[in-house]
Amino acid sequence: MDFKDSPEEATFRDQAATWLKANVPAPAELDGLSEMERGKLWQKRKADAGWACIRWPEEYGGRGANAIQQVILNQEESKVAAPATGQFSIGQGMAAPTMMTWATEEQKTRFLPKLASGEEIWCQLFSEPAGGSDLAALRTKAVKDGDDWVINGQKIWTSGAHYSDWGILVLRTDPDVPKHQGLSYFFLDMKSPGIEIKPIKQISGAANFNEVYFTDVRVSDTQRLGEVGQGWQVALTTLMNERASIGGGGGGAGVKQALKLANSVNIDDKPASKDRQVRAKLADWYVKEAGIKYTGYRSMTALSRGEIPGPENSIGKLVGAPKSQDLASFAIDLQEMGGVMWSPGENDFDNLFQSSFMGIPGLRIAGGTDEIMANIIAERVLGLPQEPRMDKGIPFTEVPTGS
Repeated sequence: MDFKDSPEEATFRDQAATWLKANVPAPAELDGLSEMERGKLWQKRKADAGWACIRWPEEYGGRGANAIQQVILNQEESKVAAPATGQFSIGQGMAAPTMMTWATEEQKTRFLPKLASGEEIWCQLFSEPAGGSDLAALRTKAVKDGDDWVINGQKIWTSGAHYSDWGILVLRTDPDVPKHQGLSYFFLDMKSPGIEIKPIKQISGAANFNEVYFTDVRVSDTQRLGEVGQGWQVALTTLMNERASIGGGGGGAGVKQALKLANSVNIDDKPASKDRQVRAKLADWYVKEAGIKYTGYRSMTALSRGEIPGPENSIGKLVGAPKSQDLASFAIDLQEMGGVMWSPGENDFDNLFQSSFMGIPGLRIAGGTDEIMANIIAERVLGLPQEPRMDKGIPFTEVPTGS
């Protein structure tokens, strides 16, 4: 892949940078607004000017740009002090690609522009308490009743459910066939009667995840994506895009921040960055971040050719999240007693490494655990034999439960 801008890309970069600098909200404009309100203000401003979800077709709120132009825009936006818009990532990065592939034209026209503008926020209702990392083991069921389906069951670890307007979800509609064949895929209004949302308090102090309970919740059959029993195929569209959007570098503090810390603290009266063990750690993290970066570029190349994200995106997540957790743990140790402090202004890095250490374990679960990622890489990238599966090919009702 050629990393230099072509003349057309350079022109686009200049246009993007000029617009961003001229339109990013000033601090006074954001004063008194919540983080959610700030994000919605910025997302709507971008959408109104044609700078939101730019790879989407114009009729759905984008501008028909290519994958490289999206990368350029992301790079330029990272240079300005723009409000965070992470609350839209599930809708725009996972729900929208699924809708584009499986929804009717009427549904695309109705939902995608509001997804692009941030006017409506979406969540993903996949994981369940009894299923663990096995999505196809889900037990939340939907029973047909006239033109509706009646939903009963529970989802868990649903990010943003407490502020979302809509959700995508997979349900078991036929328990008498093998588990992958008895699933159907729907989207629904998160304010529907019978939905109860309970935030989960995390060790980091945040409560981004939720338990979601369904009691006789009705959803119209017109809100089904794909055919009845085709839910697994539709879900794969979501999952491939989820791993592309999560993949990255695992989030949290990176090697640049760790190097800055190592230069600011001492070991044996010398900067920690001079210590051989510290240098070895920094080098290891640098190599991993570089590997993730260039693996990501391979995905960008595939996207620029019109290909869909592949299983390679699992590599970034499998390597990146443990790397970030290891880095944060080591940085806390370098801070010695100051590393145990977690209060604003109590340490020189404003709790960056403490927040990473507490938050990263969630990323090792979200979008598939480390073990699931390793299996995907082994089977779909390296072509190794599949693990033996006791539930393969038998009706879901006959799958052993261990009870």
